[in-house]
Amino acid sequence: MPLEELERWLQERAERRPVATSIPTLDGYVAAIVAGPVSISPLDWICPLLAVDADAFNHGGTVEFAAISAVVRHHNDISNILSTTPDRFEPIHRRKPNRDVDARPWCQGFHAAMRPRILTWAPLLDTSNINHGLLLPILLHCVDDQGHPLLGPARKGRETKEFLRNAHTDIPAVVEAMRQYWMPTRYARAG
Repeated sequence: MPLEELERWLQERAERRPVATSIPTLDGYVAAIVAGPVSISPLDWICPLLAVDADAFNHGGTVEFAAISAVVRHHNDISNILSTTPDRFEPIHRRKPNRDVDARPWCQGFHAAMRPRILTWAPLLDTSNINHGLLLPILLHCVDDQGHPLLGPARKGRETKEFLRNAHTDIPAVVEAMRQYWMPTRYARAG
């Protein structure tokens, strides 16, 4: 199933409340799974991402199985890029009507993948950790359940607007830096 078809399928099942109803959101979510602090069973992250039951993994030839396969391929693509040519990693963003990059859906997807295991992300959420800044280009595009900025209100001024408009350019580098940050503990836990 190509990503465009996967996006249509996700939008058609919005009433089931999949984590992602767009490819940018799915891409951010999968990037967090690849670059995050712990390895996670595919059942544990793909089922909520697509709003499918675990049993869908057992039935090849279904639309659900095709969607699962598309997500696994996308996961493997991101993993391979970050492992072999991290400088080629490009998040999938759309453009706003004014042609600025709309990083919010991607960032919301990344944050959605963090939330169920937020304690494992705690070191990067600790403002006293020098690596805390790795999450800033992502979290500054996120909102809480009430629609308020996750990091609080932005400062007023032209410099802040310019920073917010261009923060997405740091996302590829911080995703790779996070992957490197977690690698020693992620693989020590897995082994």
